[in-house]
Amino acid sequence: MTDRSPSAAAVTRLADQVHGYVQPDGSWYINNCGFVDAGDHTVLIDTCSTERRTKALLTAVESATGSPVTTLVNTHHHGDHTNGNYLVEGAAVVGHRKTREVMAAEGIQTYEGVFVGSDWGELRSRPPEIVFDDRLTLYAGDVEIQLIHPGHAAHTTNDVLVWLPAQRVLYAGDLVFHGGSPFALMGSVAGWRKALDVVRELSPEVILPGHGGPCGLDIVDKVDEYLAFVQKTAERGKAAGLSPLELAKETDLGDFAELSEQERLPGNLHRAYAELDGAEWGAQIDLVAAITDMLAFNKGPIRCFS
Repeated sequence: MTDRSPSAAAVTRLADQVHGYVQPDGSWYINNCGFVDAGDHTVLIDTCSTERRTKALLTAVESATGSPVTTLVNTHHHGDHTNGNYLVEGAAVVGHRKTREVMAAEGIQTYEGVFVGSDWGELRSRPPEIVFDDRLTLYAGDVEIQLIHPGHAAHTTNDVLVWLPAQRVLYAGDLVFHGGSPFALMGSVAGWRKALDVVRELSPEVILPGHGGPCGLDIVDKVDEYLAFVQKTAERGKAAGLSPLELAKETDLGDFAELSEQERLPGNLHRAYAELDGAEWGAQIDLVAAITDMLAFNKGPIRCFS
């Protein structure tokens, strides 16, 4: 059996001074974080979904660096990457302008009735205090950290790539899933595919995905192939007059059947259908209807191990 407890997480060296914090098994709300050790201070990329997991993260970072976190970067607004922000006391929180806007509007989202099994602990919303629109450069000592918004919706409307050009390391956030099904419901299927071109242009040697182990550009291609599959499936289903749920139930996932979180398919199809109808990338759609279809596809609430 897979150990999904906070104690199963491991610090992984990605380059000199540059580390990943990888939480198995990378399923719903079990994300990866990263940190750059500047010697006398640390830059942290993302927090975790629960109080317990974020405290374990901060203990691991302190053990590895011995220095305080002074800057926290969020890769997007989703709670598995931001719920623990409030625990990083004394650090400035940096994120996209829309990350702040969504977090300020929604607060902590635990999706009661959708997910079961979570141990959230005490959570308080803490949106980014320093925001940007397109690009922002930070330094951790002499390590240059470029924050890049792809310019449009992808996984969400507010994704941020954290790129270290000298080390050729990319913290991709949820623009890359390694082993799990990509989830475009709150962003754009087409926009995500275009954002992957931004990743390819950077030509990273090491990618830390939002979920799953460190990887290379071959996994970027697999994410792109899955999103292309969603688009083609949506075109076929729309032409046949099928609803997203009907289409998802009769779709043969083929090579993508090995990916976890297959219940994301109807959610992705809702977004793809909206785009076929002319919706702009990232436009608001009926999330309740999409999540209801995900639960129906899953035959009940989704097991979450956070």
